[in-house]
Amino acid sequence: MELSEILRRCDHTLLRQDATAREIRNLCDEAIRYNCASVCIPPCHVAGAKSYVGAKLPICTVIGFPNGYNTTKIKVQEARDAIAGGAAEIDMVINLAMVKDGCWDDVLREIVAVRDATAGYILKVIIETCLLTEEEKKKLCEIVSSSGADYIKTSTGFSTGGATREDVQLLRACCGPHVKVKAAGGIKTIQDAEDMISLGADRLGTSRIVKLAMEMEKAAVAAMPTPAAPVAAPAPVPETPSETPAEY
Repeated sequence: MELSEILRRCDHTLLRQDATAREIRNLCDEAIRYNCASVCIPPCHVAGAKSYVGAKLPICTVIGFPNGYNTTKIKVQEARDAIAGGAAEIDMVINLAMVKDGCWDDVLREIVAVRDATAGYILKVIIETCLLTEEEKKKLCEIVSSSGADYIKTSTGFSTGGATREDVQLLRACCGPHVKVKAAGGIKTIQDAEDMISLGADRLGTSRIVKLAMEMEKAAVAAMPTPAAPVAAPAPVPETPSETPAEY
């Protein structure tokens, strides 16, 4: 798979708590340069990033992040605020307490409420697979498929684990064909990215792939032969005056 194709599927991501505005601008520059799907950034940076990139790049942000235990009203308000600030894509974290309590109707109602607040925009639902049983994953595939959301997403990257090949394969197999899969967290190599895509991931949440692309470019430049320095022409040898008289 061409690296450019992988990069087109990447949500170039920086969700570190202390990320600065300068770092977010650099992230945007990199995403534009490598033709990424979006940048995924903290909500507080959405308006600034949108002002910086204009129409050059979609802005994605997260709500209920990373724990998912905000109330539904707060998640809805977060989503509306992010869209008002310029976000085109919203990645929401489900309420995992509801999942563990088996309150499936409540889980669905919350996703639908956020879907209603984000109508016309892309909604991705983060289910945090590392905290779920296989049966819970399958049930959430069913719920997300019926919620109207655009994507199911494996992970926040802030819990006990990220995307696995097995989880991507399971989500793709158990979700409806209209639901896309986003793999996030732990994607560290080109091979990781290729595997996730081949197993059914439509998007990748990662910062590492762009960094690898940059490293590969630097290595290619360093490996280029250095042009040989031009060889200077020898200095002309001055003529030695003849000791023979001009006339003999």
